[in-house]
Amino acid sequence: DFVTCMCASGGTADSCASKLQEDSCQPASQALATCAQNNCTTQCAGVDASILGANSASRQLSAAVVGNLRELRPDLQVTYRDLAANPLPHLSGAHLAAARGATPQSPELRRELTTSQSVLEEFLAADVIVIGAPMYNFTIPSQLKAWIDRIVVAGKTFRYGAAGPEGLVGDKRVIIAIARGGFYGEGAPAAVLEHLESYLRGVFGFIGVNAPEFIIAEGLQVGPEQREKSMRQAMQAAAALAAPAASTLAPRARRALHA
Repeated sequence: DFVTCMCASGGTADSCASKLQEDSCQPASQALATCAQNNCTTQCAGVDASILGANSASRQLSAAVVGNLRELRPDLQVTYRDLAANPLPHLSGAHLAAARGATPQSPELRRELTTSQSVLEEFLAADVIVIGAPMYNFTIPSQLKAWIDRIVVAGKTFRYGAAGPEGLVGDKRVIIAIARGGFYGEGAPAAVLEHLESYLRGVFGFIGVNAPEFIIAEGLQVGPEQREKSMRQAMQAAAALAAPAASTLAPRARRALHA
């Protein structure tokens, strides 16, 4: 699930609030309230990867995060991308050839390239990204990998410089809701098989997001009591993310509001 903040005047809702605070010396909370009165609109785009539909724990958690953001930001407008119901095709040689300048020959490929561009634009427009990510066979769902392949793009979200790769989207806040059937945390016997959180932490770090936030429900297949306990704790963590007003702001807006 993504959250993107857009102001009706052309900037983000949070940058709008920052400008109001700067101009009138208002506290951050009052500036945000003034921004809402001035018709600043917050857009929220959402993504889930679980194939389990309403039975998905990660979908429940990601929905809780967005729901709490919506309560905190009444101006939130939500759009949604379901990677299980509408999966993105995995990259092929034709996709890579088109990326290098070849003319796409088939209508199907042209449609896929248009969709890929839309996915990238959604990501680039977002200030806060909330991802529902279940563990499948110790790693991410292939549907989520196909989405990641659309956002890790040279020249857009990273670049190569004299010192090596450099992430270009470090101003984004990424919140990832993870659901795992067993126990894979530090010190667990199966920790060596954990390639979900570690992969997402690495790939987002590569594009500049060095401190993604994780909400984890694990041990969900151990038994009903453990599932209920783990989901309750994860839901509490999701609620806590949205509790302080500043926690829902993009990092650059937080810096401006508290400078």
